[in-house]
Amino acid sequence: MTNTLPHDREPTLRLVPMPADANMSGDIFGGWVMSQVDIAGSIPATRIAHGRVATVAVNSFAFKQPIMIGDLVSFYAEVVRVGRTSITVSVEVYAQRERLEEDCMKVTEATLTYVAVDANRRPRVVTEQQ
Repeated sequence: MTNTLPHDREPTLRLVPMPADANMSGDIFGGWVMSQVDIAGSIPATRIAHGRVATVAVNSFAFKQPIMIGDLVSFYAEVVRVGRTSITVSVEVYAQRERLEEDCMKVTEATLTYVAVDANRRPRVVTEQQ
């Protein structure tokens, strides 16, 4: 399935996976993808929390298509809920196989929950600061 990258927002993270990130068939390890999704999701969560966050749940995670060595992988993260101490983030992942073309495919989507933590790694209230 061919798509274009979302034009109404900027990617939170962009990477090119290398051979060390792949299995012997050339597909990128799911654990590598999960790690990058967690990093991408933590970026807006940290901004909203105005400080440190910890991942407390992977609410959903779907691998739709494989990622290959050399793909340009774009991660789009969006805050979908802010609770008392938690922040839920949706992450969509797109891969561009031909980097000079705009054609790409959605390869992964996930929803993760982070909790704001203090210096002692204890949950703290997320406060609105402006």
